[in-house]
Amino acid sequence: MSKEIQSTNFIVIHCSATRPDAQVTEETVRQWHLARNWSDIGYHVFIRRCGMIEYGRPLDVKGAHVLGHNHDSVGICLAGGLSTEGLPENNFTDDQWMSLERVVKAFRYLFPSAKVLGHRDFSGVSKACPCFDVREWMVGYLKDECNEVKK
Repeated sequence: MSKEIQSTNFIVIHCSATRPDAQVTEETVRQWHLARNWSDIGYHVFIRRCGMIEYGRPLDVKGAHVLGHNHDSVGICLAGGLSTEGLPENNFTDDQWMSLERVVKAFRYLFPSAKVLGHRDFSGVSKACPCFDVREWMVGYLKDECNEVKK
């Protein structure tokens, strides 16, 4: 099985399913994934609570983030997604939203035909990840992007 992505059909947004006070980094998630005997972190990009963008797997290497679609997708993971009680919650920071927009914009440039979806949008996924409606977010994002172009 090839470790390379053949074509990129999906840009998939995830969350780390951690509480807002957890200091989670790309390296933290890498260690979790290595402990599961994975070859590396499953995501291509990780966005910390402070908005810092960290890089995981190279873009030309197949990820480990959406069963059945790792071969044709790239994965972005936002730190957070759980309330202080441990329940799914859209609790991402303004800095994370700005960084997510930058990463999605770059990925849409690199992979113009790719659909942007949340992990939960794939069949067979019973998780709340990424704890917000990516399709709804994209409607607002595209509207803002179009307004920028018109200016």
